[in-house]
Amino acid sequence: MQFSESWLRSLCNPPLDSEQLAHTLTMAGLEVEEMHPVAPAFDHVVVARIVSCEKHPDADRLQVCQVDTGEHGVLRIVCGAPNAAPGLVVPCALVGARLPGIEIRKAKVRGIESSGMLCSAKELGIAEDASGLLVLPQDAPVGTSIRKYLTLDDQLITLKLTPNRADCLSLLGIAREVAALTGAPLYAPDEVTVSPAIDAVREVIIEAPAACPRYCGRLVRGVNAAAPTPDWMRQRLERCGIRSISAVVDVTNYVMLELGQPLHAFDDAKLEGAIRVRLPAAGEQLQLLNGQTITPPADAVLIADQAAALALGGIMGGELSGVTAATRDIFLESAFFAPDAIAGKARALGFSSDSSFRFERGVDSQLQRRALERASQLIIEICCGQAGPVVEAVDVSHLPECRPVRLRAARASKVLGVPFSAPQIAQLLGGLGFDFQQQGDEFLVTPPPHRFDMTIEEDLIEELARLHGYDNIPAYPPTGLVTMMPLPEDRRTPMQLRRLLAARGYQETVNFSFVEAAWEADFCANQAPIALANPIASQMSVMRSSLIGSLINVLATNLKRQQPRVRVFELGRCFMRDAGGAPVSGFRQPLRLAALASGSALVEQWGVAARPVDFFDLKADVESLYPGRALRFERILHPALHPGRAAAVCLEDRQVGILGEIHPSWVQKYELGTAPVVFELELDDLLAQPLPAYAEVSRYPAVVRDLALIVDQHQSWQGLLEALRTEANPLVRDIQLFDVYQGKGVAEDRKSLAFRIVMQDTQRTLEDLEVEKIVAALVLTAERHCGAELRR
Repeated sequence: MQFSESWLRSLCNPPLDSEQLAHTLTMAGLEVEEMHPVAPAFDHVVVARIVSCEKHPDADRLQVCQVDTGEHGVLRIVCGAPNAAPGLVVPCALVGARLPGIEIRKAKVRGIESSGMLCSAKELGIAEDASGLLVLPQDAPVGTSIRKYLTLDDQLITLKLTPNRADCLSLLGIAREVAALTGAPLYAPDEVTVSPAIDAVREVIIEAPAACPRYCGRLVRGVNAAAPTPDWMRQRLERCGIRSISAVVDVTNYVMLELGQPLHAFDDAKLEGAIRVRLPAAGEQLQLLNGQTITPPADAVLIADQAAALALGGIMGGELSGVTAATRDIFLESAFFAPDAIAGKARALGFSSDSSFRFERGVDSQLQRRALERASQLIIEICCGQAGPVVEAVDVSHLPECRPVRLRAARASKVLGVPFSAPQIAQLLGGLGFDFQQQGDEFLVTPPPHRFDMTIEEDLIEELARLHGYDNIPAYPPTGLVTMMPLPEDRRTPMQLRRLLAARGYQETVNFSFVEAAWEADFCANQAPIALANPIASQMSVMRSSLIGSLINVLATNLKRQQPRVRVFELGRCFMRDAGGAPVSGFRQPLRLAALASGSALVEQWGVAARPVDFFDLKADVESLYPGRALRFERILHPALHPGRAAAVCLEDRQVGILGEIHPSWVQKYELGTAPVVFELELDDLLAQPLPAYAEVSRYPAVVRDLALIVDQHQSWQGLLEALRTEANPLVRDIQLFDVYQGKGVAEDRKSLAFRIVMQDTQRTLEDLEVEKIVAALVLTAERHCGAELRR
């Protein structure tokens, strides 16, 4: 909403300068988005009259003018403007004047001395038109400063209004706010009544009362539609960002800006029969004033006569019934349209209008007759004519109601943190023009019809805060007892896990929980992911059930930026359907930790040969996250992973995660170059941490034996190791695989697994015979469970 400060001050003039006024409005919730002067700074420019003009003797396009400047006398000025003529009243820049980008001095133009410059609107910086001199009215006082005469010290203020403050889409509404905020008197435009001079009427029939419950109309005959718009009105319109069109249209726009009620004028000669407010017929078309021919949606409102549609109600008038310079009789319209009937219609049709902007936010439902009378008065003053009686059709059952709202002083004080007394609240409500009944510290407030946004107690409390001043509400620091909650010894925090991974060379990344549907299909084989009802972007339309897709996207982004070595992790939620017992009915949202490594295993250096990261590098990282706990890795098939290089991470006979290389298909599809390795683990199991248990340290030496066993090529070393550990003698402290061999001396379908056996007793030194029995028992266990044989 753009308006001029001078127009506002004609309605309410508080003792504040422009900056203070803007600050007051902003702090009251009417944000001043922009404020700038009407014209740039200049001086020594006065109203002048051209006395005579003579052709320059040495230039075809120049004239030598004698110019009366009042107290500065008659000056000789050389002028090249095509419209310069005797008797014209124009701005004149005197010698010494400073205009935008130029300083006026005495100068000789083709041999003739010129003592000033006659100015166009562009040279004064108030318009882009440079076709000729700025012509002023003949009654403009000669010698007066042009800044004072044209009020060029005015400021243009633009408000950024929230949708609930549609009442401030008018100068009267803004003036009401300023009066309530500052206590300055309000000089509202008088409510006028134009007495009918003729009996002619046009009947109005409302066929869509839910969309348009009130419609007022009036005939005005004998108008001069070609009459010029007064300068004061044109100036106010232009400073509000509205172009002057014709006197009748300018009046409707002026009243809309002044009171907030959009109006429309029809050429009465182009109307047939009664005015009907109705819904469109199937396939009906309408040509609008902007030249666009539309097929109105079925729930739009049309203003029609007996023959055809005339206008798109509340949005824009029709081309065929518009007022022209030849119009002599007009039908003025002032109606109330329900916001739901207008909202979004103009945008859906690809344009916007000042009327639709106001109606879709809401206007005062009691303002229509007052606005119609005000417009009638101005049209008759400017264009002459005779007005008929006002015709009003109304369906009271569909008009908004101003329902009383209860306000408690104690509640307002509690919410705002500022004590409000009952007399103080009464004063603030009275300043807003709210009617109320008071019973002790409680108020029953009936807001006026222009404040239809007041529906609950919190709305009124917000009004108290605005008028009291947000910057006058003290900011108290929060108080409370802060107690550090105990952390069990057998639990780690997510931050500790983050530090562990950072220490192993990973960097944390944070991604959206909503992802592309293709990621779910590729990496999770999830063809029916949880879809978002209102995604922020088409490529973020579903909730993720795995963190792998997000990490692949991070890798792809880094590879495109020539980062060959990437090690990243993420700790976040995944989302999946769960029919039973989930905290949120039908959904499960587990926390997971996932990591990805790509490129070389180590940063390039001279001491270690370069090699790509592999499955076992990340296997070591996974094992480091479970200190003191035995993990098992079992081969699995997973849609995101290479079928021969993927494993399930198992803990205590249950799967707690996955580990492996990305499937070659996805490496190619997402242009990853070499296959990265990933793991994804359930966070709950990672946070568990076993407590340390004391064990006696032996003073006697350990006995170490290496045991090489030949097994079938498909026998997993982990299965054999678990069998050995399960049935090992209590004196066996540790069994570890240290070598895998296939080649000479071992059959093609067999392999050799070498284990290191560590035996020790805390009370004595072990004897050789005892050691041999323990080793023999382990060989027997391997033979019995895995078909192994001792390698000779």
